[in-house]
Amino acid sequence: AKDLGLQLPALIGRGVRVVSEGRTQYFALHGKTGHLVTAERIDREKLCESVEQCMLRCELIVEGEM
Repeated sequence: AKDLGLQLPALIGRGVRVVSEGRTQYFALHGKTGHLVTAERIDREKLCESVEQCMLRCELIVEGEM
């Protein structure tokens, strides 16, 4: 909410959600604070196996016009 210059109630009213690649959604927005939080346990060994640099990509989806 702070990064977009919006108050938390305005952000919640726009249907904002965080979407990760794949079926498992690792991140969510905390409903009362608007903070980005982990929604699932993240197992680095399972996700990235032997890759040295591990990244999880996600998108912030906002319904309606900004």
